Amino acid sequence: MTIAKVEAYWLRCPIPQPKQHRSDYGLLTDFDMTLVVVTTEDGQRGFGEAKAAVGSSGVCASIVTCVEHELAPILVGRDARNINELWERMYNGVRDHYALARGRVFPILGNRGLTVAAMSGVDMALWDLLGKSLDAPVVQLLGGAMRPSMPAYASGGWADADGIGEQLQSYVNKGFRAVKMRVGVMDETVANSVARVRAAREALGPDIKIMTDAHGTFSVPEAKQFCRGVEDCSLYWFEEPISPDNKRGTAEVRASTSIPIAAGESEFTRFNVRELIDHRAVDVLQPDAAIIGGISEARRVAALAATYQLELAPHCWGSAFSFMAGVSLAFASPAAVIIEFSSGGNPMMYDLVHENIVAPDGQLLAPNKPGLGLSLNWDFVNEYKQ
Repeated sequence: MTIAKVEAYWLRCPIPQPKQHRSDYGLLTDFDMTLVVVTTEDGQRGFGEAKAAVGSSGVCASIVTCVEHELAPILVGRDARNINELWERMYNGVRDHYALARGRVFPILGNRGLTVAAMSGVDMALWDLLGKSLDAPVVQLLGGAMRPSMPAYASGGWADADGIGEQLQSYVNKGFRAVKMRVGVMDETVANSVARVRAAREALGPDIKIMTDAHGTFSVPEAKQFCRGVEDCSLYWFEEPISPDNKRGTAEVRASTSIPIAAGESEFTRFNVRELIDHRAVDVLQPDAAIIGGISEARRVAALAATYQLELAPHCWGSAFSFMAGVSLAFASPAAVIIEFSSGGNPMMYDLVHENIVAPDGQLLAPNKPGLGLSLNWDFVNEYKQ
């Protein structure tokens, strides 16, 4: 299991016009990802995703450079099975020997941002590779599934007040009993966001769970105003109400409302998530395995969720690889009870791999195929790599 090669590819695929949507990120016409491939000397391959942005579009050139020119030299020639050791070597750089000898981190300057995102893709690929080599799904390597199936929530909801009920009902018609809609600066005013949520609740009735996501775009006063306006709508959670840079502000919003607050998809490493917990800012933790430091770091966040009795809901908006990484983490954690399922135009979820990813009747089954359970469509990669 000696690592022979570590590669990265920036993939950009157009989203078909009928499946495009507009949010605070603008009109999303393309979907980007960084595909990371780790190859051993005997030809085995593991695949992962590293993200340059939380949303669908982002320039991935710097991630590719980091993987191939900074991380690959650390990894080549080492045993791919030693994932814990390799994570520490990537995170600590030239001071890795101190970290390994003294049992505490000596992180490089890039211990947030691009480098950790690049590490995420490598770490995910290592877990995929290990699972394949042992003929075991990643969820089994994490200790096994807590339950045979889990409900999923349909993640979408960009329509205006006149159309949001119909849009969300289309998800319910597919069997989903929980849906998420976007709010925030894309609505121009707080009143418009409130009106859209109230229209959604009226259309769906009391029995469908509704989550809202502001993508961190409200100010603290606006987020409080929004919460007051929808307090009687029985929201399951309110996600990223304000900028992730303002954790005290997020705590202030949480203290002002009975609506559960979710956050974490923009955070790097468990140390950032610990700050959210310390500030009493969240009820739901949402690590993204393609951002936070891979499956290795996401499982540490899952342990924090279980320790502090917070809900775990991994951010699963991305390629099939980060989706299955989040699903594997959720099934292995006692703190997770529902999983995100993308309802937007997402070729990286459905065309990048040969498997057909579905949630029949709004349910996902525990993964049971080796590694992340996916086979790469190399024709897709060759067509859309930059």
